[in-house]
Amino acid sequence: MDQLIQSILLIALLFLFLGGGFWVAMSLLAIGYFGISMFASAPPGIVMSTTVWGASASWTLTALPLFIWMGEILFRTKLSEDMFQGLAPWLTRLPGRLLHVNVLGCAVFAAVSGSSAATAMTVGKMSVPELSKRGYDDKLSIGSLAGSGTLGLLIPPSIILIVYGVSAEVSIVQLFIAGVFPGMLLAGLFMGYIALWAVIYPHKTPPADFNMTFLEKVYASRRLIPIILLIVFVIGSIYWGWATATEAAACGVAGALFLSLVTGSLNWQAFWSSLLGATRTSCMIAFILAGAAFLSVAMGYTGLPRVLAEWIRDMQLSPYLLLVALTLFFILLGCFLDGISVVVLTVAIILPMVQAAGIDLLWFGIYVVLVVEMSQITPPVGFNLFVLQGLTGRNILYIAYAALPFFLLMVVAVVLITVFPEIVTYLPQQAMARN
Repeated sequence: MDQLIQSILLIALLFLFLGGGFWVAMSLLAIGYFGISMFASAPPGIVMSTTVWGASASWTLTALPLFIWMGEILFRTKLSEDMFQGLAPWLTRLPGRLLHVNVLGCAVFAAVSGSSAATAMTVGKMSVPELSKRGYDDKLSIGSLAGSGTLGLLIPPSIILIVYGVSAEVSIVQLFIAGVFPGMLLAGLFMGYIALWAVIYPHKTPPADFNMTFLEKVYASRRLIPIILLIVFVIGSIYWGWATATEAAACGVAGALFLSLVTGSLNWQAFWSSLLGATRTSCMIAFILAGAAFLSVAMGYTGLPRVLAEWIRDMQLSPYLLLVALTLFFILLGCFLDGISVVVLTVAIILPMVQAAGIDLLWFGIYVVLVVEMSQITPPVGFNLFVLQGLTGRNILYIAYAALPFFLLMVVAVVLITVFPEIVTYLPQQAMARN
């Protein structure tokens, strides 16, 4: 009963701080300090200083600013402007035609930015006006963009996978490799739905407005192909064991700088802006991770994770029932917080339960990202919904309704990786065997 009261008090304080507008990192540090001061005998100041320093000095974190910088550089190569021109010619024969640009465009940009909101906004600025001008169905156009924008959290190199790997002490390389097939699965489900919808409602899909030869298509994609090859090289070098995540990120930065130089978009202002943008984002995430590390240690001193793990064990919940409960919990929490905050807030508390249930932490990392993706398009505070509301001017309930089929497809993806965990674990196992 004492632990239950402590849990309720700490959770209430956390939501009070977050609701009051405190920074997430400061809220985590404050809750950890309060928890140790009130419910443990350890000196909170010493524990905080050593834990924050240890979390900040992690070599694993070096991949984070490098991947963010790579995305910032490529963002300034006019990637979004070239994406429609590069992808559209290859999609004219598919049912749904240019609607697939939303999915593939988000998949490409996801591997560049690692951010769900940035992916939806950048691709949406390019695709929504073009699709509207050509007469494509408005609801499916917006819904497919809302759903596909969430690919920014899953497709490697994903920032949130790095955050989970650091928080849960799981190999980032293995997480990147594990995210490849689920990312392809989700993109495939989205494209399959669009194609099926186009077959059922053929009158809502306008005819192809251009026809190109193969060489003309290649020429139209001339600026997009090098970026895709760079992304494939970065992920492939990790899979084949040629480079660690940090080394692959450094190669990605060098390649991004080279591409921006070749395309003529590299100048001192763009270089400085990309560096500052990467620094701001990296510092924010590192600060949150430091706060989460301290909260995790503080929870260990209070004994709450152990009590929760024993409680789950005594309830004798099956792993499937536990996952159902966690799915509802993550969706609810994700309605009010961004994905990174959801992960760092919950890992310290959730992982003991997950380990007690015998769930693989590598698989659980991909599951968490998928579920957090779902929360990005659920009202009242789904981040992607607000991004698209600002972009299209539509009512947020209209956007949520348009995104509903893609939310359900994410549920299908979660069910598939649960029933067939090899979708997540096969590639990492092959990579380990190869190395």
